[in-house]
Amino acid sequence: MGNLRWKLSYCLPTRSLISSAACGYGFTLLASNTRDITKVWGTGLNKDSQLGFQRSRRDQTKGYEYVLEPSPIPLPLEKPQQTRVLQVSCGRAHSLVLTDSEGVFTMGNNSYGQCGRKVVEDEIYSGSHLIHQLKEFDSEVVQVVCGQDHSLFRTKKGSVYACGWGADGQTGLGHYNITSVPTKLHGDIAGVNIIQVSSYGDCCLAVSDEGDVFGWGNSEYLQLASVTEHTQVNVPRHLPFKIGKVKEAACGGTGNAVLTEEGNVFVWGYGILGKGPNLIETAVPEMIPPSLFGWSDFSPDVRVAHVRCGLSQFAALTNRGELFVWGKNLRGCLGTGRMEDQYFPWRVTVPGEVVDVACGVDHMVSLVRSFT
Repeated sequence: MGNLRWKLSYCLPTRSLISSAACGYGFTLLASNTRDITKVWGTGLNKDSQLGFQRSRRDQTKGYEYVLEPSPIPLPLEKPQQTRVLQVSCGRAHSLVLTDSEGVFTMGNNSYGQCGRKVVEDEIYSGSHLIHQLKEFDSEVVQVVCGQDHSLFRTKKGSVYACGWGADGQTGLGHYNITSVPTKLHGDIAGVNIIQVSSYGDCCLAVSDEGDVFGWGNSEYLQLASVTEHTQVNVPRHLPFKIGKVKEAACGGTGNAVLTEEGNVFVWGYGILGKGPNLIETAVPEMIPPSLFGWSDFSPDVRVAHVRCGLSQFAALTNRGELFVWGKNLRGCLGTGRMEDQYFPWRVTVPGEVVDVACGVDHMVSLVRSFT
């Protein structure tokens, strides 16, 4: 197999292998799990310094509000050559960077405490040099997730912490206020080993090591209707689905998807869910036929390996490195070669093996290992 490279590799050092990508609301973060000094790059909208301070060539005292190609983001690392970046995540206007030995770094808009620091009234985020470091957790953080204006942190012990905007209960802390310090969640996940969390809008999902699914936050679109008639849930609740053990979850703006250990994909919520134009909303998870992901009597070993989502679109990766997409096709973000919305999973033609994919609002990034 060839090297794993980001499609815009001409903008990056040739030896930088991109290991993590994330799409925000009009911007993208890329990270390399190397010992090079530069480990993170950003491109796109930067009005709130969600890509760090990007110095203008014309005026060295001002920063760019738009970055047109992947540009280095300097992190305030104590050991820049030893420390590795493991993952990046993007929200509406804030970003999270997870390292292996120096905790989590946050940057961008902190109006609701989503960067895990005290909210400063009338703070100006444009052209900001501030990158905040977080270390206050019960153990090492192994996953970071940005919602729209909130942040989630999963630790090695299986705990979940949250901070930021809580008006829909998306912080899961039992109230609807903003929280500026990452705080441990309880509710139905207390004492449970959480192995994955997902959020993109104002709803959150978590998966346990036993294959159970938990949810909290916004439920205006039936995302949590299996446990409540209310439109907001401010504490993690166990979702009593009878679909087998869940391996992975993808929590979008109005619709959700989960992947079971058998490789089956179930969807629920509201919007384009992947089962055609007749299924617009459902409170009960419905399975997308495996044949839509390439399974057949002639290809009995094909199965979905990962599910991902943005605000209103979904993606699935198979064990053969094939990419399938469905949902809203804003600005052609699905990569199908058309501008129409996609109501069923559609295979995207990619010149290589797709290793991972990140979805945003109206754009998408795929990490591809070339065939050559």
